[in-house]
Order: sequence, then C-alpha cells, then structure tokens
Amino acid sequence: MIERILIDGKEIILVGTAHVSSESVKLVEETILAERPEVVGVELDDQRFAQLRQGEGWREQNVMDLLSKGQAYLFLLNLMLANMQRKIGESLGVKPGSEMLKAVEIAEKEGLKIALLDRNVKITLKRAFNKTSLGEKLKIGFGIIVGLFAGGGDEAQKITKEKVEEMQQKDIMTELIKELSKEAPSIKQVLVDERDFYIAQKILECDCKKIVAVVGAGHVDGIKGHLHNGIQSVAELEKAPEKKNWILEILKYGIPALFVAFLVWGFYNNGIQGGVEVFLSWFLITAIFSAIGAIIARAHPLSILTAFVAAPFTTLHPALASGWFAALAEAKFRKPKVKDFEGLNKLESFGDFQRNNVTHLLIVAAFTNIGSTIGVIIALPYLLKMFF
Repeated sequence: MIERILIDGKEIILVGTAHVSSESVKLVEETILAERPEVVGVELDDQRFAQLRQGEGWREQNVMDLLSKGQAYLFLLNLMLANMQRKIGESLGVKPGSEMLKAVEIAEKEGLKIALLDRNVKITLKRAFNKTSLGEKLKIGFGIIVGLFAGGGDEAQKITKEKVEEMQQKDIMTELIKELSKEAPSIKQVLVDERDFYIAQKILECDCKKIVAVVGAGHVDGIKGHLHNGIQSVAELEKAPEKKNWILEILKYGIPALFVAFLVWGFYNNGIQGGVEVFLSWFLITAIFSAIGAIIARAHPLSILTAFVAAPFTTLHPALASGWFAALAEAKFRKPKVKDFEGLNKLESFGDFQRNNVTHLLIVAAFTNIGSTIGVIIALPYLLKMFF
C-alpha cells in the first residue's frame, strides 16, 4: 500500500506494510530505490530500533522490579504478543520488523537520512495503562489467562501467507481497528490514534523535500488525516502523567476499613468469640483462595504456604500483594538463569511459560494475586451475612 501526499512543497510517500510480510519487505526496497528520498522514516523509536538490530534486551529486565511495580500482567501480555508475531513470521520465513530493518539498511547503503518516527514504547505503554479503566484492565487480565491456557491443533494455529498479505488491505485493517475500539477504546486511543498523530507530526518536522515513511498499514489513514492539519506540538504526548483511579483508591482503603468495622462489630456483639470468628473467617477465605491461585500456577509447596499465610494481611495493606511474597519464595526454588531470559522470545504454550523460570515467577505472582482478590470478593459478603 503506497499513498503519495504533497504538502507545502514536501512530497510524502507513505508505505503501508504488514510487519511479517515478505511482500512488504520487497515493496519497501523497491519504493526507496525508485523514489530516492532525502529521508527514510520508519515506525520505530530508539528502543525498538535497538532491539530489532541487536535482539531483545530481556537480560536487562529485573523480575523483582516487575513484581513490585505491578507490571507482571503487562510484561506477560507483551511477551504473548511478541511470541505470536514471531510465530507468524516463522511460518512465513520472515522475521517480524524485517521491512523496517530493510528500510534502514537501504537508507544507510544509499547515504540517505534515517528518521525514527514513533514515540518511545515505554511512554506509550505507560499512557495506555494509565488511561485504561478498571473494566478494561480486567479484560486484559482475562485475555492473558485465556491466552496462556488456550490451546489448539496445528490446523487451528496455521497461518497462511495469503491471510497475512490480506491484512495489508485497507478495509481489513480498518475493521480490526474498529473491533479494538469496541473492546478497549482507551488502549486503541493510545496505541493507534495518538501514535497516528505523533508519527504525522514527526514526518512534517523532517527538514526535507521528499520523505518515504514506512509504517504499519493500519496507521496509513490516520496519519494521512493529521498530515493535512499542519505542524502541532507533541509535547503532551511525550509525557506519561500518573492517573488516579478513584475506584481503586477507594478499594485500597475501603477494604481495610470494612474489615476493621466488621471486627469491631464482632467484638461489640459477641465479645472475644465474635471478633475471633470475624478474623478467622477473613483469614481462611482469603488464604485458601490465594493458595488455590498459587496451586494453579504450579508453585512450590512452600510458596503455596507463603501465599496462604500472606494473603489475609496483604489484602488489608494498600501497598502489598500476596503474589509478591509467593513469587519471592518461589524464586528460592526457581531462580531465573541466563538461558531463561534468552528463551523469553521462544514461548508458545502455557507449558513453555511454566518451564521458563522468569515467566513462571510472574505467573505465580499473577495467579496468587487473582486468588486473593477472589477471596476478598467472597469474604466481604460472608462477613456481612454474619451480622445481618
């Protein structure tokens, strides 16, 4: 897909590609050599450009950091998407991002300037996370769980070259973006709409008379629309402001407050026995479900015990999570090694995620936290029934 636009004497050639398409690689090469632009722009930022050239920087990831910052779910989702794209590429004999690398390779060989047009991926992901509602976050979490457990035969997972090339077509990509908008409008706004605007501005800012910009086919229409609006500031889009989710804030402090209220009410109504009943009910329900989460994650028995003991207390502390403690205990038995980091881009099934020590720790943390959350959801109504 090629779109040619002339704005204020600048010729802009948008090359829409599929990221795992041999035809896209060929199209990029032919276009750059035929057009001989002053600048070749690619839909990459510094970080992804370095990763494409040197390989994924998985070794730089601090697993405990991911756990303490609550980024386990996001990291798992990122891994699943990266491995899905890699699998498609392998089935077609094309490495994901090959068309971007080809554009850079030709530009360097021909002495053309290279422009990285996309926003820093960390800022994009952080903005996406901050903008998503609680409901959208739950959908993402559910998607991760389904993605990890989902199976299917070879026929179900087989991807033909024709299907991938079909995704280059304008109408198919438009429909996919519409579907994304229905499921997670906030994520679509950040991953698609904001980036369309950002890339368009970076193209307009390039000091040249002719530029070939290599972008994903799904961004072409959006970029075209913004190009005609002239240069505008992207300063706000390069920030990742923290967003307070008031529902989560209320839950953080509301749950401990409710528990204390139930505890006081228990003592007031039935003395020590009433208080003990409240405490034991809370302890057992949250502990059991947290332990069940750790069991589903196939954690070590001592990690399961840690989840059991930690949950009743971490569910009452806004800054703690039982999954962190379970994962820390699990790290004593399944300490990540260099080979685990090197194998992060070769995971295809739930079994692969479990065998890899890095993702295993993240799964233990995620499932334990989910279990303790379910425990809280069950415990609160149960305590309410004890008195009414």
